[in-house]
Amino acid sequence: MATPQKTIHPRKIKYEKTLLNCLNTFKKMLVIEVDNVGSKQMSDTRHKLRGSAQVLMGKNTVIRKILRREQRANPALTSLLEKIRGNIGFIFTNGDLIKLRDSLTENRDPAPAKTGQIAPVDVWVEPGPTGLDPGQTSFFQALNIATKINKGAIEIVSRVKMCTEGEKVSASAAGLLSKLNVKPFFFGIKVKYVFEGGSCYDAKVLDLGDDDIMRMFSQGLVQASCLSLGLGYPSMASVPHLMSNALRKLVAFSIETSYKLDIADPFEAFLANPDAFKVAAGGGDGGEAKTEEKKEEEEDDVPDFSDEDE
Repeated sequence: MATPQKTIHPRKIKYEKTLLNCLNTFKKMLVIEVDNVGSKQMSDTRHKLRGSAQVLMGKNTVIRKILRREQRANPALTSLLEKIRGNIGFIFTNGDLIKLRDSLTENRDPAPAKTGQIAPVDVWVEPGPTGLDPGQTSFFQALNIATKINKGAIEIVSRVKMCTEGEKVSASAAGLLSKLNVKPFFFGIKVKYVFEGGSCYDAKVLDLGDDDIMRMFSQGLVQASCLSLGLGYPSMASVPHLMSNALRKLVAFSIETSYKLDIADPFEAFLANPDAFKVAAGGGDGGEAKTEEKKEEEEDDVPDFSDEDE
């Protein structure tokens, strides 16, 4: 009896063709995270990026299966395969990645707190009127929130912390925030990784400027020169230091052995007469002398009326 062949859903076949076509057509890609992002926000994002980028979402299992099959012909996809975790998607483009990243992250919509959700920030309820009728006072008492009745409505007396960053939102906190019509969280698309030129790196690299790159390059150059000098292995980074050390040794040898070298003449002259190299030493004395002479001239110019009074 023949084993029945497993049929692949046409939608999966279409998705595979679309993903492979995007990988071959576009040179750059952003891996985005869309936790708590609504369908309306995703639709607006697709509409805004139309013509400059392509948004592609899909199931992680299907994406991994396609990438594992294609990494045999393109080993660079291995680095991308490791990032397929969580609620993610792809945005393909040939344009500027920084502008695309800024365009994606600027749209953040307010969202209510849900039970069991991880709070991204601390949430506080400020003191003041709530607009709720006095019949709901028991709800606040169950949460140990001090209240009072003012003008026929419940008023919170002091500031109360309802959610803590990194912790789950409790059912009571979500219920109270819903009653107060408070949407404390703002969710949007997050750019997690960048896939470009066969390498996948963190999106924080896009924030590096020219000064940051030059500083990191200089630090690496210093470390390379130190390693080269420590090992005694000449390199382009250590050659200036080697030449400087060799020059100092030649000057020291010339001074100690009285073997004349043109390059050592300034150093010998300084050791023979250090006073000749003092900068502006005579200028300071002359300035003080001129000041004293000026004071004497001013004293001479003052008329003496002592004789006239007599």
